[in-house]
Amino acid sequence: MKMERLVKKAQKGNDKAYLMLFQQYETDIYRMAYVYVKNKDDALDLVQEVAYQSFKNIRTLKNPEYFKTWLMKITINCALNLLNKNKNVLPLNSEIQIGTEEEDIALSISLHKLIDTLKEDEKSVILLKYYDDRTLKEISEILEIPLGTAKSVLYRALEKLRQNIKEVGNYG
Repeated sequence: MKMERLVKKAQKGNDKAYLMLFQQYETDIYRMAYVYVKNKDDALDLVQEVAYQSFKNIRTLKNPEYFKTWLMKITINCALNLLNKNKNVLPLNSEIQIGTEEEDIALSISLHKLIDTLKEDEKSVILLKYYDDRTLKEISEILEIPLGTAKSVLYRALEKLRQNIKEVGNYG
């Protein structure tokens, strides 16, 4: 495949090949980063960090066909590192700019709040499954967990979300 050839060229030090590869997935990286950090500036910073980390470590990628999976794993790790670093920082402005339609904004805020009720491992599995459209096998590879663990984390997270939706429905 063309992508695998590009990865192999990039691994041999071809900067143009790496740039072509990275640009194919830049939007996906941004979207995944944004879901974690919830603001444009941090998400853009994460894209830059993922570009740097992936460029620096491309030689460590064993299977070129998993380039996108590898990038998503780096994205998640960078996002979690940033979130952990910023845990004790209080935001000065917590406005959420999502869209223009009031209903879309309310729905997006509700979804963000629901996802935020999950533990980090649950959040990662849910986002990879439903936001990035990954299979459970791919999720287990990205997160480096057994397939059975990925399944149980997914089902536990879905059950938590169902319970939280029911609670919101009862009080809304």
